Amino acid sequence: MNKLLQYILDYAEVWALFIPMGVLLFNRQQPKFMKPVIIYLWLALLLDVCIDTIMTYNDMNLGPLISNNYLYNLHSMMRFICFSYFFLLLDLSFYQKILRVLPFISVLFVVINFGFVKGENLFDFGKLSGNLLTAEAYLLLIGCIIYYLARLKEEVPVMSGGKGFWVITGISFYVVINFFVFLFYDAAFQLYKQTKDQLVNYMWNFHNIAYIILCIFLAKAFYVQNSVRYRHA
Repeated sequence: MNKLLQYILDYAEVWALFIPMGVLLFNRQQPKFMKPVIIYLWLALLLDVCIDTIMTYNDMNLGPLISNNYLYNLHSMMRFICFSYFFLLLDLSFYQKILRVLPFISVLFVVINFGFVKGENLFDFGKLSGNLLTAEAYLLLIGCIIYYLARLKEEVPVMSGGKGFWVITGISFYVVINFFVFLFYDAAFQLYKQTKDQLVNYMWNFHNIAYIILCIFLAKAFYVQNSVRYRHA
C-alpha cells in the first residue's frame, strides 16, 4: 500500500493538473485575468510530462542517466511569470506599483544567481536550483499578501469567494508549504548523495501534496462565478 501511495505521489505533478483542466473543459468562459492561469496549466502539463517521462526512463534503467532537474528550474521561472502576470491583471490599485517591481526583482535574482553564484547553473543536470525555487516561493508569497491587503484596504470581504480569491489561496498554500522544502532541498540532496538518506524524497512528497492542493483550488476558481467586481476579482 505504501508503494502504491508513493507511486501516486510521484506522478502527482501530471495527474493533478487534470483536476482544474477537467473543470475548465466544462467552464470555458473565464474572465481575462484567468488567462495566465490557463496558460500556466498547459505549459506545466508539457514540462511535467517531460519530467515524469525522464524519471520513468531512469527508474527502468533503459540507458545512460538523463536528468530532469533543469526542467524544474524552467518550470519555476515559467510559473512565476504566469502568476506574476495574473497578479497584475487583478488591478489592485495602490499596490499595483509594488507588483510591477516583483518581476524586475526576479530577473535580477536570476542573473545574479546563475551568473555569479558558484555551483548554480540554470541547465544543471546534477541538481535543481533550491535558490531559484525558494526565491520564486518568496516573491509569489509577497504577491499573495499584497492581494489580501488590497482586499482589506478596499473593504471587500476576503472570503467573498471570487475566482481571484481561490487562485491566490491555492498559490498561498503551495508557497507556504514549499518555502522550507525548497530552502533546504540542496542540503538534503547533498546528504542523499553521501549517505543515500531518503529525506530528500520525503521532502518532495510534501511538494507534491502541496501541488495537488494548488490544483484543487485552481479547479475551484474555474468553477465558481465571480461574485465581486472585476478589479477586485
